Amino acid sequence: MEPVLCLNCYDFFPPSPRHKNQSYCMKPECRRAKKAAWKRAKMQTDPQFRKDQQLSNKKWVQNNPDYWRRYRKRNPEKAERNRILQRIRNQRRRAKRQKTGVVCSPLIAKVDASIPNRFGMLGQFWLVPVVAKVDPLKVNIVEIPMCYQ
Repeated sequence: MEPVLCLNCYDFFPPSPRHKNQSYCMKPECRRAKKAAWKRAKMQTDPQFRKDQQLSNKKWVQNNPDYWRRYRKRNPEKAERNRILQRIRNQRRRAKRQKTGVVCSPLIAKVDASIPNRFGMLGQFWLVPVVAKVDPLKVNIVEIPMCYQ
């Protein structure tokens, strides 16, 4: 079979003949990325799954109320590093707010809240349908500045 480009690490890999349309290689970090992408899509499309996940998270928090306090106590260097980095993020957010006048939400984004533009494909492109007899569509791809950078 022809090598395929991994959607996470962007390395080419030989797909398994047992899996049709394999998009991720077998590296552990790529398998985690595949699972996270599946879960993100499932959360957006399946309201019952989203509700079950929220309920599961609530139960976990109730059963482990001191988890983060214990974690910070066990890992003081990580806790201090996070405090320093959070101060820097807050300063950048305030500076950007003052400079642009754009009011950003005070909420902090989670780790997988957004996927960076790794391809750097910005500009004008034509989307040409392969199967249907439809005219090509011209699109502009632009990067949207984030408030939390």
